[in-house]
Amino acid sequence: MESMGPNTLIFLGLAAFLGLLALLFTFRTLRGQTEINARLSHLAATQENTQQTFNARLLDQERAMNQRLDAVGQRVGASLDASSEKTKASLQHIGERLAVMDEAQKNIIDLSNQMVSLQDILSNKQARGAFGEIQLRDLVESIMPPGAFKFQAQLSNRKRVDCLLTLPNPPGPIAIDAKFPLEGWQQLQNAETDQERLRATRNFSNDILKHVKDIREKYIIPGETGDAALMFLPSEAVYADLHARHANVVEQSFREKVYIVSPTTLWATLNTVRAVFRDVRMREQAHVIQKEVETMMADVGRLEDRVGNLTTHFTRANGDIERIQTSTRKIIKRGDKIRELDLDEDSENPRERAPIKVSDPTIGINAEVEIDGQGRGAVSDE
Repeated sequence: MESMGPNTLIFLGLAAFLGLLALLFTFRTLRGQTEINARLSHLAATQENTQQTFNARLLDQERAMNQRLDAVGQRVGASLDASSEKTKASLQHIGERLAVMDEAQKNIIDLSNQMVSLQDILSNKQARGAFGEIQLRDLVESIMPPGAFKFQAQLSNRKRVDCLLTLPNPPGPIAIDAKFPLEGWQQLQNAETDQERLRATRNFSNDILKHVKDIREKYIIPGETGDAALMFLPSEAVYADLHARHANVVEQSFREKVYIVSPTTLWATLNTVRAVFRDVRMREQAHVIQKEVETMMADVGRLEDRVGNLTTHFTRANGDIERIQTSTRKIIKRGDKIRELDLDEDSENPRERAPIKVSDPTIGINAEVEIDGQGRGAVSDE
């Protein structure tokens, strides 16, 4: 023991200290491990509870999700059914509309063919003239009374007019001739340059003025027709363009007393002429109406005289009836008086009683009534 030096003691002390530290560390480690194990057990239990709660909530959410999915599926199914019905109805409506459009397309094709035919007609001067005459005939026949017009009437100069209105004097018969200057008007519409437009305007004006001059020379005959005539344009477009852009031509036609009319203005003119015909007929029949009125007034006078005679007859008959009623009342009164007489039944000679006279000069009654012993009376006329 004595041989141990200080170093050895220090080493042993250090060794003992280190062993104590190791023991303390081991003790703390075992204690910490126990706490850790307890905490781990608590965490495991908590985790298990949490897992169960999470699973329950997950099942509830899954159940709710399934219910919502079922409801959504039902709504989607109903919506799809409704959409299917609407789509079916829409397709059916579209089919009907397509059928209508197909029919309209056929009508358009037919109308196009008719327009082509009309274009062919209008491209021919003779056919175009016939078209204007037919339209003029339709207007006149639909408005004017029969006998107030003549078609293709021949005048004294051997010229035939499309229509002649047989108006009384004044103004006299009025001639209507149909003209259709389509070429000049189409050239005017198709003109692109100022030079072409000027030339087309001049040609169109010359065509109209030529027709006006021909109508004035052919169909206005002094003493036979009126002092004016009508030129019928069977196109409202040509008529409107003429009055809008060619006022000088219209004024010249007025000076020539050839009035240009369209279907619309001719309709108004013919209605005015029909009113004139009605007025003329009324004036022509005025004397007949006057004569009939005079005859009717004479009949009314005779009827008044006869009614007066009948009234006088009824007045006399009424007076006779009143007089008869008066006499009847008097007779009844006298009869009542006779019944009220106090007759003596013991009288031996009842006939010695004085007779009772009954007379009524109003009806010529004059009689005596004798009363016998039994109250009976006998009437004797005087």
